Amino acid sequence: MSVRQRRYSKEEMYRRGQDLYESGIRAQVEAGNEGRIVAIDIETGAFEVDNTVIPATDRLFERYPEAQPWVIRIGHRAVYHFGSKSLKK
Repeated sequence: MSVRQRRYSKEEMYRRGQDLYESGIRAQVEAGNEGRIVAIDIETGAFEVDNTVIPATDRLFERYPEAQPWVIRIGHRAVYHFGSKSLKK
């Protein structure tokens, strides 16, 4: 198994991934998939949707072995969150 190397800075990964998501992928995946993960290859624009990160990125790598994946949770600003969902007492 070869070691995959990131070819872009975190900032460039975010910019490219977010641009691709907002410019067309969101419209294709949002309906009925809220809370699921979309893994996007920032070089080709190819993407895979799954319930968790690993299966989504694994399928992306099967199709594009040199993919540079960026992931987001559909309908959310981030893949993971920390702490309580509610601050109500």
